[in-house]
Amino acid sequence: MNKETLVLYRSKYGSTQRYAQWIAEAVDADIMDVSKADPDLLSGYDTIVFGGSLHAVGITGVKVITDNYAAIKDKRLIVFCVGCSPGRDRDLKKVWEANFTEKMRDRIPFFYARGAFDFKKLHCIDKMMMRLLRMKLKLIKNLDQDGKALLASYDRPVDWTRRKNIEPVIACIRQG
Repeated sequence: MNKETLVLYRSKYGSTQRYAQWIAEAVDADIMDVSKADPDLLSGYDTIVFGGSLHAVGITGVKVITDNYAAIKDKRLIVFCVGCSPGRDRDLKKVWEANFTEKMRDRIPFFYARGAFDFKKLHCIDKMMMRLLRMKLKLIKNLDQDGKALLASYDRPVDWTRRKNIEPVIACIRQG
């Protein structure tokens, strides 16, 4: 007998886990870090919601969906990713296309939620990448508001996580 919904997540700094917990609470779903998931476990659910951190155009942990797609393609699949950018459509389209085949994109609803950013808590490689981004942003003459806000966040942490950001995911799950 299938359980209804599983929320899987891979969180590097905590925002994705927070969103996954909020989603699981809202729809009374099971929740699990993706490191504990396997194809047999996934087959026991009707709906699988996956959330991962966004790094450049990669979604951390999404291989649990893409590598097991043949075994779970008949399940209801929903994906969300979490990052510190404002989530413009053109940027999210690149993420979507980089992580999923056309066949997968036709079947899987995709959502974005803005996370948090604390430069001091980043791991070494992430700090190096973000230092490069900061240098690049500083070279832009007419930097937009989003770029200015990101630059300011290097000195003071910001948290954009809000429960309202998961409302579209919740609505999608409830549409059944």
